Amino acid sequence: MEINQEKFNDIKKKGEELYKSLGEVYCPYFQEKINFNAKGLEHLKFKKKNHARSSEDQFIRFKILKFAPEVLKLTKTIQGISEQKIFELNRSNHRNEQILVDVMYYEFVAILEGTRVRVVIKQVGTAPKYFWSIIPFWKIGKENGKRKLHYGSPEHD
Repeated sequence: MEINQEKFNDIKKKGEELYKSLGEVYCPYFQEKINFNAKGLEHLKFKKKNHARSSEDQFIRFKILKFAPEVLKLTKTIQGISEQKIFELNRSNHRNEQILVDVMYYEFVAILEGTRVRVVIKQVGTAPKYFWSIIPFWKIGKENGKRKLHYGSPEHD
């Protein structure tokens, strides 16, 4: 997919503004509010620390971001749960350290306006749940050119 820089910057700016305006959204599945915090916004731009997503990847995520709050507001069923132990950055006593924590990922899939999306919610330990990612549900495999489900590691998807 070829996108010009001006179009990319426009979609990214609008997506960031939308994201910052969300705050939190009530999800009937959890019967609680899901936060849209800085970690989720950073994950839309970066796969992991200091590894930016490609412009095409960021473009599509910001373009479909408008569906994330709708999916969370409407959903009453979950499509996937994944539990992992990962190292998370913890700041205490003015020091940053990596600690191993239990992380839960909850996945919701929906079709809105003809677009299939997967929304991932993350929960670290017993902390409040927050938006982690929105992913176009179908991808084209580079090796064979066929549609494939976009499943991998929720931490990096």
